[in-house]
Amino acid sequence: MIDLDKSGDGLWTVTLNRPDKANSLTHAMLTELADIAEAATEARALVLTGRGKAFSAGMDLEAAKSGLPTDPVWERLSGALSVLPCLTIAALNGTVAGGAMGMVLACDLRIAVPGTKVFYPVMKLGFLPQPSDPGRLTRLIGPSRAKMILMAGQKIDTDTAHKWGLIDQVTEPGALLSTARDLATDALSATPDHAAGIKHLCRP
Repeated sequence: MIDLDKSGDGLWTVTLNRPDKANSLTHAMLTELADIAEAATEARALVLTGRGKAFSAGMDLEAAKSGLPTDPVWERLSGALSVLPCLTIAALNGTVAGGAMGMVLACDLRIAVPGTKVFYPVMKLGFLPQPSDPGRLTRLIGPSRAKMILMAGQKIDTDTAHKWGLIDQVTEPGALLSTARDLATDALSATPDHAAGIKHLCRP
């Protein structure tokens, strides 16, 4: 349910491939994603995307019954992505919801197709967000807008997310992965140390 493609120039493309379930995440999927992220120190750029009409509906409802909402695997995944020295891009092929926001927020850039919605209904569901997610969200869009998502339960549409800076670029569905590759072009041609040095200087 997780596909990994490694191109010859160092671009890793990781695809959530469970479209019949809106790419909802199981413990096994999250573990595989975390394993990939921890191994991606050799990548020059990493693109995270999904197959089908949604990037991810968040946590699988059946898995939720077995303690997945509070499992440390969520933080393991987002933490591994956040410390990668290469450029990381979340290429959102559709809506991202709930705990799936963690990996998206941990990426350096976020691009999306029109019609993408962003929401994180932790207040309604009675769960706390993953520990690092509110801080990353607040740094991107400010505390009031973060509370609009986390506390007021608002579903943010593509245009609003773009204006807020939660989504960096909007692109047509057929061009999503080519746009991601274009954004990664300079990073792919740079030395890993050079890319890592610039990324370090950009850390808030």
